[in-house]
Amino acid sequence: MSDTHSHSGSTPRGFETTAIHAGNTADPVTGAVVPPIYQVSTYKQDGVGGLRGGYEYSRSANPTRSALEENLAALEGGRHGLAFASGLAAEDCLLRTLLGPGDHVVIPNDAYGGTFRLFAKVVTRWGVEWSVADTSDVDAVRAAITPKTKAVWVETPSNPLLGITDIAAVAQVAREAGAKLIVDNTFASPYLQQPLALGADVVVHSMTKYMGGHSDVVGGALVVNDDALAEDLTFHQNAMGAIAGPFDAWLVLRGIKTLPVRMDRHSENAGRIVDMLTRHPRVTKVLYPGLPEHPGHEIAAKQMRAFGGMVSFQVEGGEEAAVAVCDRAKLFTLGESLGGVESLIEHPGRMTHASAAGSALEVPADLVRLSVGIESADDLLADLQQALDK
Repeated sequence: MSDTHSHSGSTPRGFETTAIHAGNTADPVTGAVVPPIYQVSTYKQDGVGGLRGGYEYSRSANPTRSALEENLAALEGGRHGLAFASGLAAEDCLLRTLLGPGDHVVIPNDAYGGTFRLFAKVVTRWGVEWSVADTSDVDAVRAAITPKTKAVWVETPSNPLLGITDIAAVAQVAREAGAKLIVDNTFASPYLQQPLALGADVVVHSMTKYMGGHSDVVGGALVVNDDALAEDLTFHQNAMGAIAGPFDAWLVLRGIKTLPVRMDRHSENAGRIVDMLTRHPRVTKVLYPGLPEHPGHEIAAKQMRAFGGMVSFQVEGGEEAAVAVCDRAKLFTLGESLGGVESLIEHPGRMTHASAAGSALEVPADLVRLSVGIESADDLLADLQQALDK
């Protein structure tokens, strides 16, 4: 099969231009400016082994998915992109490709609950070992690495505590140990942050979130520069089969075209909400890297274009008070996931991070997480104000 989802590397085009045009070539037959949805399972071959454009079976490659994979690589400034059925499917493929029995991984002490569940309940059954570290502390990462460490896993900003990791510094630590640095870039999106340029080996995305942007598709992605690793990942992607379907790939491609303008508005609205929350008497702590007092603020300002649309905060009154704030919100929809155009509110301890209860990754019971959408900021502020006021 030809490498239908590689990219030649960084491009002199602006990000907005790349988001719209990379992988989106006009259809050669009809001239359609949007790549078609190739809702097809198999392809006519010109003789035995005579493949047209490298396509034989849509698990192995599909033109719509190939367009998305080329786009993903371009956005992250990488050489190879791979699209999966979900973010966890991407993570699963990556871990099965990189790790074997006896290998060790360092994971963050503030990781997405699904990622933690994958390590705690699935990966350990293969004989893979893992340990937890505060990845915002470079020395803590170095101390957690063992002779068996094959990968260091990072989320920045992290979910749900909005921790910031110095990607370049941790990349150096991982490189010295002979380990791969994996960065989950879901919260930032490639518009705000490009980990490969900072030394990461693999970028992971849940495309369900900001990449799709409209809460109507589930998908995952991996982006790498290393040709050998890309070949190995592509083999496992095909062998395991959890690929993005053509319609899902098309939806993500459609969403990506507006990613830059959406992320600008997400970040702008989040900034206004953070300003209100920091002054509200019932809010005890606001977690947002855009705040000067955030311990990772300087690093975030250095490695991110803006600070994003995710905000977490803690309220006085403990768990029940936090749940009540979630229940009273009206415009903020009570729901899991994030990154859509509509604003969401949730209680991580009982919802997205329930799987981490009782572990080193357990989140504070009084924590509320917001995915700030692109609605009128005044309307969002009014809704949060009434939800916080008793």
